[in-house]
Amino acid sequence: MSIKNFHRIFVSVVLLTALSLAALAQQPGSSTPSINRLQQIIAYLASDALEGRRTGTPGANDAAHYIAGEFSLLGLRPGMQMAGPARTRGEIRARYLQPFPYVASVELGKNNLITFDPERGPEDLTGFTVGKDWVPFGFSSNGGAQGAATVFAGYGISSAELKYDDYAVSNVKDRVAIVFEGTPDGDNPHGQFAQAGQIRFKAAAARAAGARALLIIASEDKLSDDRLSRLAYDNAGEAGIPIALISRQMASHVLGDLAGLEKIANGRASSHGLRTGRNLSVIVNVIRRESPSFNVVGILPGSDPKLRNETIVIGAHYDHLGMGGEGSGSLSARPGIHHGADDNASGVAGLLELARMLTLQNPKPRRTIVFIAFSGEEEGLIGSNYYVNHPIVPLANTVAMINMDMIGRMRKVELKADNVVAMQSALIIGGVGTAQEWKAIIDRNNSLTNGDPVYREFSGHAIPGSDKRFALTLNEDGYGPSDHSSFYARQVPVLFFWTGNHDDYHKPSDTADKINYEGEARVVSFAARIVSDIDRSDKRPTYTVAKSDSQGGRSMGFRVYLGTIPNYADSNDGLKLDGVRDDSPAAKAGLKAGDKIVKMAGREVKNVYDYTYALGEMKAGQEYEVEVMRGSERLTLKITPAVRK
Repeated sequence: MSIKNFHRIFVSVVLLTALSLAALAQQPGSSTPSINRLQQIIAYLASDALEGRRTGTPGANDAAHYIAGEFSLLGLRPGMQMAGPARTRGEIRARYLQPFPYVASVELGKNNLITFDPERGPEDLTGFTVGKDWVPFGFSSNGGAQGAATVFAGYGISSAELKYDDYAVSNVKDRVAIVFEGTPDGDNPHGQFAQAGQIRFKAAAARAAGARALLIIASEDKLSDDRLSRLAYDNAGEAGIPIALISRQMASHVLGDLAGLEKIANGRASSHGLRTGRNLSVIVNVIRRESPSFNVVGILPGSDPKLRNETIVIGAHYDHLGMGGEGSGSLSARPGIHHGADDNASGVAGLLELARMLTLQNPKPRRTIVFIAFSGEEEGLIGSNYYVNHPIVPLANTVAMINMDMIGRMRKVELKADNVVAMQSALIIGGVGTAQEWKAIIDRNNSLTNGDPVYREFSGHAIPGSDKRFALTLNEDGYGPSDHSSFYARQVPVLFFWTGNHDDYHKPSDTADKINYEGEARVVSFAARIVSDIDRSDKRPTYTVAKSDSQGGRSMGFRVYLGTIPNYADSNDGLKLDGVRDDSPAAKAGLKAGDKIVKMAGREVKNVYDYTYALGEMKAGQEYEVEVMRGSERLTLKITPAVRK
């Protein structure tokens, strides 16, 4: 064990023990949110000791065990059933953990090799050194090409939408494509090539053009200084071909005049047609290691003999971005601990407070309440997607899913009338179109009585909205970039609580001291009212198909609309659909939730990047074939994309 790991574990254990003892010593006795408890929970989850809680890391698993310990202290039933009694605290906590597969690390295998074609002479047999001259990408497919011709292909960008195609003049079929890192726009994150220039899309473009392998020329003079040199995996499937980062010195050996090629790539010189380099043999061998990763599930059994078989799921994700860096989703220019206090320690604190409040509620909830802290949300809803495919309680019995994600930065908005200005707290609720009853339930619980202190603050002034707890923004859609989307795709009514974005989003500066704890307590109290209202009714919420607030969900910036809801988890054999919007081109084509797209618009589809690359090639109003696996059956359907509005 390294000194660094020992120190992390020691600090984590001390904090965990102190917080658990504090929870036992001063467990709030009321059924209202405790600001002190919210502060304690967020302080621990967002601490340096957990190093950003990236899925699969020791920090994330420390967080999982902490949440499991809190569930145990509250007396919730463990979600996982195991044979035999639990004898230790660790064994007790383990019963709350639902493991799911996740690749947390990548390492070099024993067989990684790039050499010149040996027929050129003995001086070329030494080859290039992996780690010094080149390094595979973590999502590279294993395999290689023997004695293959190399072709320079500019930046390796192909986009029908942008009317730009580096492969139009660089025939890479059955060859090794060599391209520059970056785009003609440089490092501009808002440039027109920002998306097409991402490494994943370069890999998809090279594979679609028929390349046997793709080598990307580093932007830094020293390979180890390049941001792409870190061996990492994003859990979104393999590239489909071998792909590696090569040093500028190695590129010069293979292609020749690198400065001249940069001028060509940037449009400052004529390409003079196809540019080829020396033949190479390329072999890539990377090993992806899975790491224990968990959802944490605690159950409060219902008290009603009939309704206890129905469940309400309350969820929040506990993972964040770890140390940041390439592929993490960080919006910071520099790596460092991404504390994730609002995203989403705030939601987990709300989850734990709701669990405490509902266990103290008298009478007890009539329906069973399932509390779930998800991991893998930042990687593409991996944990929640795993849960809906392996539910602890049948989804058919799940009457609603309540999701809290980033509820710690409540703001005030102005209410104006007759030259009088009042301030009101703002809250965003998504999914209000997923059940017929949602709007009435929300409005009923957002109304204030004359005895409420917030109402008295506005007394004497006829200000529209001053008789409400919150100034609400209601979104109809049940899909979105958080875990409720996994449940809505399975026809479970959902509600999503969110206090909005901010400048610290996905940056190390999202720290516990910036949380509005009083505001979060109000959100938790409001969510508790909603849950209790759902539970009081004998009738379960009526699932409805919600109007889309953002046509196509995660559109990736394309101009055509299909109406598919992709599954963003790891895939190497096609793109699974979590859902299909009603009356969309996909629905009219006959696509269904659960289908796996394996070919679209003539492009092979192995993962979400292949899918989005094919989508970028499609034109509105033109018919295309899409091939899907539905169970063991392969179907060919016809789809006509619509113009994205």
